[in-house]
Amino acid sequence: MQKDKKTFWDGVRNYQARNNLKEMKKGDLCLFYHSNEGKEVVGIVKVVKEFYQDPTTDDTNWVVVDVAPFKKLKNSVTLEQIKADKRLANIGLVRQGRLSVMKLTNVEFDVILELSEN
Repeated sequence: MQKDKKTFWDGVRNYQARNNLKEMKKGDLCLFYHSNEGKEVVGIVKVVKEFYQDPTTDDTNWVVVDVAPFKKLKNSVTLEQIKADKRLANIGLVRQGRLSVMKLTNVEFDVILELSEN
């Protein structure tokens, strides 16, 4: 993504996660989480194009958004750190670990950024 300056967020095959993609607006900031490799938040991406048909499938149920790198975190924030912080007990990553796209409150977003500074 850093080399190409943007990419589309594809491969979402869960209806709740798809609905979350559909709610994203141009300019929204999203935390970039490595779900397979490392299980950690590593940066922030910015939505640069709102949802459209996923080009990797003919199934019209699935959509993508375009995102661009915004900022690399000073330190990654691991899943263990997130689970250990009581302020994050209700986020989807803790409650629904298999959900690939989830909403965060502004406070939860800021807590994760705070954790990345330590």
